[in-house]
Amino acid sequence: MSNILDLVDQTAFLGERATKTTNLLQAVWVYNHGIDTDGVREFHRHLQRGRLSRRIERSPLPFGRHRWVSPTDQPDLEVVEARPREQFDAWVEEQSNTPLDPEHGPGWHLAVLPFTGGGAGISFVTSHCLIDGVGLCEVLADAASGRRDPTSWPAAGSRRWWQALREDVRQTMRDLPAMGRAVIATARFARHNGGGTSPAPAKFVGPDERVSPPMATFFVDADQWDARADALGGTSNALLAGVAARLAQRAGRVGADGWATLALPVNERTPGDTRANAITAVDITIDPAAAPTDLRPIRTALKRALIRRNDTADQRFAMLPLSPLLPRWLVRRMAGVALGGATTSGSSNLGELDPAANRPDGTDADSFTMRTLYPGVTSATMHHTGGLLGLLSGRVRGRVFVSVFAYQPGRPNSEEQLRQDISNALRDFSLTATVGWGCPTRV
Repeated sequence: MSNILDLVDQTAFLGERATKTTNLLQAVWVYNHGIDTDGVREFHRHLQRGRLSRRIERSPLPFGRHRWVSPTDQPDLEVVEARPREQFDAWVEEQSNTPLDPEHGPGWHLAVLPFTGGGAGISFVTSHCLIDGVGLCEVLADAASGRRDPTSWPAAGSRRWWQALREDVRQTMRDLPAMGRAVIATARFARHNGGGTSPAPAKFVGPDERVSPPMATFFVDADQWDARADALGGTSNALLAGVAARLAQRAGRVGADGWATLALPVNERTPGDTRANAITAVDITIDPAAAPTDLRPIRTALKRALIRRNDTADQRFAMLPLSPLLPRWLVRRMAGVALGGATTSGSSNLGELDPAANRPDGTDADSFTMRTLYPGVTSATMHHTGGLLGLLSGRVRGRVFVSVFAYQPGRPNSEEQLRQDISNALRDFSLTATVGWGCPTRV
């Protein structure tokens, strides 16, 4: 099996290095009763032998393809001193800032916080360069079930420099036909899209400071969620898109016509797939004003987008073979284009999770969620990308969780405002929910 990174994975890695912004995924479990610490330690040992036991090793060629290798060490399990449950949210935020690096390690981190009043919380954070959301759900379920990943990678540094240089030159030669096709695809994309990129934003003015984008997670009873989607003529995916569109409208992330553009990841992971990010994406444009009363237009837009994806190749992916050749300044510029700019928001639905993913100690947790993180992101990066709004959703044990990440340059950005926007959007759809997991509040 080849250990050469897929081009999507290499592009994601290069994008992080160019923007100096790390993209992470965090899974959070809450137990209202005591946990089996030995069970968590076994879960941790299985993670060490699982799909995430790998790192990225760069090619000695500036334009070469990077490779997966086995790490020389493994992350330790962290069990911290007990704290009141009221401090759980703050601890989860601490965990979200755990330094991770898909190249130098560690690539992931598992930690446990016992509650002084009984129960415990668990956090797992990993680099998105190592795995995507669907893949992470599989990794967690495999570790909880004791399933070992059969894939093995060469040891880090096992190739001598001249051997690596020779092999990577040969790989580049094999990639030349794809690079040629990518040049043609880039020219075609540029002709059809006014130069291939959106207009450059105005020059950033002010100190380039680290920002902490507001995040919030809410939970809705799955029966209520499905009933509401059905009553509005939609599906669970359409309802999530409708909520995302209303949040985009409140944040001002809409076009001149008031319509919202949503990017929806599409899972392409197959059995035995070793890619970190086995996804493509489809874009839809919808009217946020109509969503709370009728989801049928969103459902139709989703169907048409998926049909177009099956019938027509996405030219943006056809340009990927050129990514190893691009200078950092161009990668930084393209990051904003890839995210869609200031009028595109993300809506990602993981669907029904494997129940085993909710059993890090061998028993069912009372609550589970997953969210996307961008620790280290700065005000300049947010300016150049046009800000971000993303929703990540899934369902476990009869509840739908939705985690929201939002930041809009030039606007007040606070968790209080985000929670108010979420509350208003849920009210628009006649949904009731709890927000947060440490001390949840009803909205």
